[in-house]
Amino acid sequence: MSLVRLNIKGISYSQTQNGAYALILNEVDGERKLPIVIGAFEAQSIAIALEKEIKPPRPLTHDLFKNFADRFDIVIKQVIIHKLVDGVFYSSIICERDKIEEIIDARTSDAISLALRFQAPIFTYKNILDKAGIFLKGNTDPAEITEEDEVLMDEIVLDDELSSDNDYKRMSLQELHTQLEQAVQNEDYEQAAQIRDEISKRN
Repeated sequence: MSLVRLNIKGISYSQTQNGAYALILNEVDGERKLPIVIGAFEAQSIAIALEKEIKPPRPLTHDLFKNFADRFDIVIKQVIIHKLVDGVFYSSIICERDKIEEIIDARTSDAISLALRFQAPIFTYKNILDKAGIFLKGNTDPAEITEEDEVLMDEIVLDDELSSDNDYKRMSLQELHTQLEQAVQNEDYEQAAQIRDEISKRN
C-alpha cells in the first residue's frame, strides 16, 4: 500500500460542542483533507508545538516525552496513520535508537503531537485517505482556515459526537460499562465522560 504524506492545515474549535476540536491534515501533493476529532488537551499540545513562540513554563506531557527521548538518544523517524475503524484513527510511531527501529502504537493525536516536536513526517495510507479524505472548499493556503472550512469542520465534529451518542443509546448497561473501562484504559477521558453520562441517565 502506498503512503501519502500529510501536513497540518490547522485546528478548529467546535462552536456547537464544548471541548471538541477538529484537527485537519492535508495531503502534500493533493487537495484532500483528513479531519480527525481530538480532545482539548491534545489540541492545546499540538497548537503549542505549531506556535514556536509559545513556551510553557513547565514541560507538557509531550514535551516531557521529547526530553526523555533526547536524553536516551531515541529519535522519532515518522508517524503513520495506519488504520481507520468505526471513525477512530490508529497510528504507529516509528522510533530509532542505536540504528534499531521500533514501532510503537499510539493515539493519533499523541503521535502527531510528538511528530511535531521531533519534526518527523506524518503519513497515511492511500486507502485511508480514499475512505475518509474530503475536499474542503475555500483557501488552499495550508496556513489559513477559511470560514467555510470551519463550518464544515464543525459539522464533522458534531456528526462524530452525534453518532457516538446514538451508539451509546443502543448499548446495554453491561456494554456501556465495558466501553467505559476501555475508554479509561485508552485514556480517552472525553469519551469516558460521554459514556458515564449515558449510564447516569439510565440509573
